[in-house]
Amino acid sequence: MKRLVSVFYRSFQQSQWLNDQAKEYAASKGIEYEWVKINPFDREKVIAALADADAGIIDCEPYDKEIFSRINARNHLLIRYGVGFDAVNLEDAKACGVHVARTQGANANAVAEMALLLMLALKRELTRIDIVHGQWDPGRIGRELAGETVGILGFGAVGKTLAKRLSGFDCKILAYDTYQDQEAAEKLGVTFVDLMTLAKESSAISVHLALTPETRQIINRDFLAQMKSDAVLVNTARGGLVNDEDLIQALKEKRIAGAGLDVFTVEPLPDDSPYHTLDNVILTSHLASSTMESFWNIYKAAVDIADNVFNGRPENRLLV
Repeated sequence: MKRLVSVFYRSFQQSQWLNDQAKEYAASKGIEYEWVKINPFDREKVIAALADADAGIIDCEPYDKEIFSRINARNHLLIRYGVGFDAVNLEDAKACGVHVARTQGANANAVAEMALLLMLALKRELTRIDIVHGQWDPGRIGRELAGETVGILGFGAVGKTLAKRLSGFDCKILAYDTYQDQEAAEKLGVTFVDLMTLAKESSAISVHLALTPETRQIINRDFLAQMKSDAVLVNTARGGLVNDEDLIQALKEKRIAGAGLDVFTVEPLPDDSPYHTLDNVILTSHLASSTMESFWNIYKAAVDIADNVFNGRPENRLLV
């Protein structure tokens, strides 16, 4: 029997239930499943756990040649718990004969809902609702998202799902991506534009790009300079997509209306980060995908990926 271990170590109230469900689902596929609790992350313990399995579910810590070369006598498949893979050295994995997959699409709805929530909250200026501090201010006037132009940076699974969720808002939807899925865009009423056109014409921008050398700090001074003064920016993808210094300056000077950030260059966000001093930001703790539905979708997808690879079936979620 093939063995699949999870070293996704973050533990929360429902972790045991989710892993019990994953174990039961894996058993239905003829796969032995075990959750190996390693918290905090410990490379040696992770290597030992992965080396004793045929596949592993991993979190967002760095994975490199040292790890791949020490597990590949048996383990030839690592599955990212989520979508981002910037911390996994794919070239090293390939050289060591280790396949890497991601659970693409499993958390798309959760992240899209969070992006929409942040856009709506920023438009209504919920960053500065002070009733909890005893301040009653019914004179604050926000803006509506309905009928506005929304820009989606990255038209993958999450970007497409967000476009679907926006369909009831009668928005004009623009998208930027190096790969343009014209069929999906036509179906969803989305128009592809270049990067600066999206920045210039959108009243709300949501970022859903993968972090690559080409996209790193794609949200920078030049991009922000093109944005409208009443536009808002939401990032639920990766912190490295944003030049923090440039965004903080734009927010301080009110050159854009606000930002909703779920991800940061350094996580957890340091206590002394200038973001904490701003009154036009919403900051959340990398939890856009944190719903029970999303988490179960991820576990199920991981088991399905392992099952397909173990049985030699095609699997389009493999990166290498």
